[in-house]
Amino acid sequence: MAQIHIEKTNNPAIIKYIFPKMLTKESFEYNSVEDAQNSSLVQQLFHLPFVKKVFISTNFIAIERFEIVSWGEVQNELKEIFEAYIAQHDSVFEQNDSPSVIEVYAESTPNPNAQKFVTNKLLTSQNIEVLTPDEAKDVPLAVELYQFPYVKEIFISQNYVSIIKNDQADWFEINIEIRDFLKQYLQSDQRIVSKDYQPKTPDHQEENIAFQPTHDSVSKEIIAVLEEYIKPAVAGDGGNIQFLSYQPETKEVNVLLQGACNGCPSSTVTLKNGIEATLKQLLPGKIELVNALN
Repeated sequence: MAQIHIEKTNNPAIIKYIFPKMLTKESFEYNSVEDAQNSSLVQQLFHLPFVKKVFISTNFIAIERFEIVSWGEVQNELKEIFEAYIAQHDSVFEQNDSPSVIEVYAESTPNPNAQKFVTNKLLTSQNIEVLTPDEAKDVPLAVELYQFPYVKEIFISQNYVSIIKNDQADWFEINIEIRDFLKQYLQSDQRIVSKDYQPKTPDHQEENIAFQPTHDSVSKEIIAVLEEYIKPAVAGDGGNIQFLSYQPETKEVNVLLQGACNGCPSSTVTLKNGIEATLKQLLPGKIELVNALN
């Protein structure tokens, strides 16, 4: 039997258990045993006194603990629980309780030309940016979205789709049309991205910024800060931030902004007052400037 692997995260209170098979196409977050009506496994976890929160997505279960124990004391015990459970059950969910109705709702973003369409179904574990119809050939959902004449750019991540429109229409005219399309597309369980999809490599020479990817200790610290403090906020606005490199000589950080952040009028303010300020505060003396590619 293939083994379950334990993986640490940037948050010391959270640990991930990677399963050898897909667990779900959706994402589930549980804050108490009362939330876990669709999974007897999760109910069992909440009977352990150190379990604070449980998150299930794609092929992993992440658990947040209370500080009454360390992971070194209990992580193997949890692994044994998971291995025993999947040896006897085909699914971590009760077969009749897993949600089947797809919901889609729209959220505005700081970019007036971008809207974020959130669903209760996991779409992808990747960050997929499609800037032109030609780039959509391996992303079936994007191919269909480009049938709408006002769709300019598309960003797909986790459980949402960010769409940047052109000037042919206003959001109040097209929101319902896009929501209905996404709901029907997802309900029919059509493929979001093809198996042949390969994310494109950012143009590192864009905007006269020349650099090479870096993997030094400061770069790793920057990535940790971006993952824990900045990415969740950027994702909340329908975008993504990707670390590209760190230049120790000038203490400059180069990042890529995607999704609704691309072309957003307030992205410069976000960059300076949010990203750059956070990095300077958490990594004092190591950061002077943050450059962003769109």
